[in-house]
Amino acid sequence: MTMHRSADESAAPVAGAARVGFDSSAVALSAPARAVNALTVDVEEYFQVSAFASAIDRSKWDDLPSRVEESIDRLLALFAAQGARCTFFTLGWIAERHPAMIRRMVGAGHELASHGYNHRRVTDLSPAEFRADVKRTKAILEDAGGVPVRGFRAASFSFDARTGWAHEILAEEGYRYSSSVYPVQHDHYGVPDAPRFVYWPSGDRGIPEFPMTTVRLFDRNLPCSGGGYFRLLPYALFRWAIRRVNAQDAQPAIFYFHPWEIDAGQPRQANLSAKTRFRHYVNLGRTEAKLRCLLSEFAWDRMDRVMARAIRDAA
Repeated sequence: MTMHRSADESAAPVAGAARVGFDSSAVALSAPARAVNALTVDVEEYFQVSAFASAIDRSKWDDLPSRVEESIDRLLALFAAQGARCTFFTLGWIAERHPAMIRRMVGAGHELASHGYNHRRVTDLSPAEFRADVKRTKAILEDAGGVPVRGFRAASFSFDARTGWAHEILAEEGYRYSSSVYPVQHDHYGVPDAPRFVYWPSGDRGIPEFPMTTVRLFDRNLPCSGGGYFRLLPYALFRWAIRRVNAQDAQPAIFYFHPWEIDAGQPRQANLSAKTRFRHYVNLGRTEAKLRCLLSEFAWDRMDRVMARAIRDAA
């Protein structure tokens, strides 16, 4: 992946700003009393995760019981109680089948963004297929939600050195930002040498990439953005890591999870490897309580507001 202008190169506090924000050449926490971080949810069914692709054929998806609406409604209630707003990166496949749920999300003040149509990794798509996918999904989401869709997150963080064309296509199709790179080493995704904070892969005229949050320790980027790590590791580690990013790096954190991660009653799938089974089902019954702690200890808002200055500069 070609790397261009990055926030890491010249980060400095933005004097006089009232909240977390970015400018076009430096990205920094504006030293408010309480940092505002970006809360995101990748909206997909439990059976649509990439790790299940070999066990559940896409043609069978409509035959499986849907559980996404119940989890989303629980999250909407939780966010309302905690005064949090989030960005829902949503599959077009989901929006086609649950348009009323999409309207509830938008009506509650959350941002609607794209997660692609049916959770295909971008590394498995040609440029033409990717363009068709993001164009189709944007139209579906905007029709369901009645609002512009500006953000995109690739399935399984599948932007890497093979997808250098992706950001330009997103810009051409009307997207204003991406959050599709995880600068860690992982067996399913990751660009370990990517910038840790906002950068412009296509140069000053392109859209910004907001990488998933990491903490730098022992010359390595360690993940602290949520997902399976949040379910597996002690909550205190995430509290420490986000505080460190806010204070030492002077950056807002980006946190993500999936609706199925609060659904301990979801059907158990057969024919999974031991590693996949552990990763998917570990601590599902404890996630919601940990989320309540996270929402109460930190301030959270939508991606398009937390990162508003970088998005505006890219317009």
